[in-house]
Amino acid sequence: MSIQLRQIALVAEFLKPIIEDLSYTLGVNPCFIDDAVSTWGLENTLLGIGNNFIEVVAPIKTNTAAGRYLERRGGNGGYMVICQAGSHAEQLEIRERALAEGVRIAWERETAHNHLMQLHPRDMIASFLEVDWDQHDDFDGNWEPAGGLAWQEKVDQSSIVDMVGVELQGPQPEVLAQHWAQILGLPMNDDLTVEINNARLRFVEATDGRGPGLSGIDLTVADKPGILKRAKERRAYVSDQQLTISGFHFYLTSV
Repeated sequence: MSIQLRQIALVAEFLKPIIEDLSYTLGVNPCFIDDAVSTWGLENTLLGIGNNFIEVVAPIKTNTAAGRYLERRGGNGGYMVICQAGSHAEQLEIRERALAEGVRIAWERETAHNHLMQLHPRDMIASFLEVDWDQHDDFDGNWEPAGGLAWQEKVDQSSIVDMVGVELQGPQPEVLAQHWAQILGLPMNDDLTVEINNARLRFVEATDGRGPGLSGIDLTVADKPGILKRAKERRAYVSDQQLTISGFHFYLTSV
């Protein structure tokens, strides 16, 4: 199975202050706004992290799925793990395994050139899992949710180099890890991790009172002192290895 982490999405009550906090603290640039998300009563912005992305979505209407998710988890935080399949056949295999396990397709769109698919967060327990395919089959470049290729000129890796891991939490992390491993068609390691091409999915016990969710990401960084200084200014500093911004944890490892 060939699958690549390309994007994680956060959900926030208000978009602009979170984008400002992330951009300033992490030293990364906004690179794409997808006006199409207004269909779901949302606004969004993507920030470039190497060849991948952090997205923030925020409701602009009442009674949206994102708004209900904010209420259920008690505020801002992680929302979606978004991956790219190496081929359409591999994506369809994930789809078939999900349906066989009783996981609902929350939304999908298929054309002759691409297929976007979101698996329901309640059935995936911790968050949406989106697995997309497009005809370019380019893990390092073209990415339709970021508008193709124009984002590349806006990427700055002098501070943050890459996303290398995702943290998902639940009351039974072993059950959660087994479930995600089964859907992805990958082995679960003894330390409750699942390895995909460019990242490690880590499954941990939920201890913060917020229940199951996408709780953090692992980042490799080139300028940890600068990041930590800015984090202290924005009251995002937790330790020299961790920041918390908008209810979401960022774990830092120097390259």
